Amino acid sequence: MQKPDEISPAAEPKKLPTGIILLAFAVLLGFLALIAWGLNRSMSGPIQVGQKVPEIEMLTFDDEMINTSDYAGKVIVLNFWASWCKPCEQEAAELEMAYQYFKPTDQVVFLGLAYVDTEPKSLAYLEKFGITYPNGPDLRTSVSQMFKIRGVPETYIIDKEGRLAYAKIGPFISLEEIIAVIEPLAQ
Repeated sequence: MQKPDEISPAAEPKKLPTGIILLAFAVLLGFLALIAWGLNRSMSGPIQVGQKVPEIEMLTFDDEMINTSDYAGKVIVLNFWASWCKPCEQEAAELEMAYQYFKPTDQVVFLGLAYVDTEPKSLAYLEKFGITYPNGPDLRTSVSQMFKIRGVPETYIIDKEGRLAYAKIGPFISLEEIIAVIEPLAQ
């Protein structure tokens, strides 16, 4: 029989080297930091009025690449819409009229983004309402995710300094409402 103070070397627990333990903790902390960053990013709210709007790049239905940085010093009206959206139809003609109203000033840019829509239906919608300002699909919903839109229509107006000046959730009611929001920013 073996005495308690005569434990065989095979029975001693093996210890991991300190470097491996530290590396495991570093990997774990990195993983937790990555999860925290992702959660924070997904839970952060939309761009708030007064905040700088990141550069937006979009490909129009006419295959023109548009970058909002090309319109520095101008007011940008960014409208999210969809062909299947009935409230979008309520404001479509008024948005086009507002575009025509501001077009001669060269101080206001209108951009439309079709949200979760097919190209044929989007093009039919644009033709139906005679919309002539640049429009394109929100590919991979990248721009709508930036603004964290809740539905369509939603319109965001960016001032000449590149800051969000106004957010409209739902359709504009009239041409006068659109002009009243944009005109002070365009001067």
